[in-house]
Amino acid sequence: MAQSVEDTSFEAQQRDRTQDVFVVERPWGRFQQFTTNEPVTVKTITVEPGRRLSLQTHGHRAEMWHVLDGTADVQVDDRAWTASVGDMVWVPPGAVHRLGNSGDRPVRILELAFGAFDEADIIRLQDDYARCEDEDDLEA
Repeated sequence: MAQSVEDTSFEAQQRDRTQDVFVVERPWGRFQQFTTNEPVTVKTITVEPGRRLSLQTHGHRAEMWHVLDGTADVQVDDRAWTASVGDMVWVPPGAVHRLGNSGDRPVRILELAFGAFDEADIIRLQDDYARCEDEDDLEA
């Protein structure tokens, strides 16, 4: 009688793994998320002209932003500056931060989040879209 042998190789695990890439629309633009709770969570963020994310903080993750297109208005703690294509920004856990776009074309950011990723790990300190107390909305 033949026995079935399960393929437990890395390649087989990757073939069996389905990872949905999803797009989430927000008032300031959208984000595309590629991974979640891997050693790093990867997504792209698009901020539309004249829009900005919440002034926010995260308790359990750090973020690294890489500007892909456009010019971003960046705030990390008490520093504010303009980041251009190719610039990278490190946001440590607990840092108060915000991305914005005062330009006339969309800004695209590659975001790498390190640590336990949970969309609920956000404290909004100021929000242009009145979401500071809306517990049902869990992302920047």
